[in-house]
Amino acid sequence: MRAKSGVPRRRAKNRLFKATKGYVGGRRRLLKSAKETLLRAGVFAFRDRRAKKRAFRRLWITRISAAAEMRGLRYSQLVNGLKKSNITLDRKSLSELAIHDPAVFDQLVAKVRTAIGA
Repeated sequence: MRAKSGVPRRRAKNRLFKATKGYVGGRRRLLKSAKETLLRAGVFAFRDRRAKKRAFRRLWITRISAAAEMRGLRYSQLVNGLKKSNITLDRKSLSELAIHDPAVFDQLVAKVRTAIGA
């Protein structure tokens, strides 16, 4: 008698179908389509976890740039001045300061001005 590996196969299929919950039509119900869709979703997820980091960095830089220009500095001057002043804040923190605590950001800009001599 031939062994059809019933239980392990069924478990694997159920695991796959559980992962495709929320998909529409055959992408959820048909084994081959579900496998392909899940594989593709994994590729997009992997790619976009990295793209998300780039997108947020661009957003923070844009916010910092806008805040710096409101105070008469360019972004590059601000970053250069922070480096000269030995202020090691990352772009996320600077962005949050510019939005939520403009007084502290003004103090940073003042220190930058003294550091770059502007």
